[in-house]
Amino acid sequence: MKTLFARIAATSAYWMGHYWAFILATLACVIWALSGPFFGFSDTWQLVINTGTTVLTFLAVFLIQNSQNRESKAVQLKLDELIRAVRDANDTLIDIEETTDDELDALKETYRATAQRVRPNGSTPPVDANGGRANAAM
Repeated sequence: MKTLFARIAATSAYWMGHYWAFILATLACVIWALSGPFFGFSDTWQLVINTGTTVLTFLAVFLIQNSQNRESKAVQLKLDELIRAVRDANDTLIDIEETTDDELDALKETYRATAQRVRPNGSTPPVDANGGRANAAM
């Protein structure tokens, strides 16, 4: 069931993000608006577009969240691999996204203190011509 949902979600997210989806949605709205005089701009006529857009928005929220969850997980795994591969990296940061907010705040304060030691006047590190740090002392 999980793999079926994953396939449906990925395919749906792809097609909902495709330019043809925008064109079809715009066309549906234009047809709906042009049909207004034919239906006398009735409550039922308004209910059709309201219900349709509400249902599609409701379903799209779940698809978007699923896509964001997958992308976030992939990015975290890539970052974990970079931390693992770099010799002097702090290995305790691997899988850090699973910690509590309090633990993250404490770690942030540790890094803030490190930055203060390196840059006591609060200045930003100098940048070289390529956009990278000129002094990688951190």
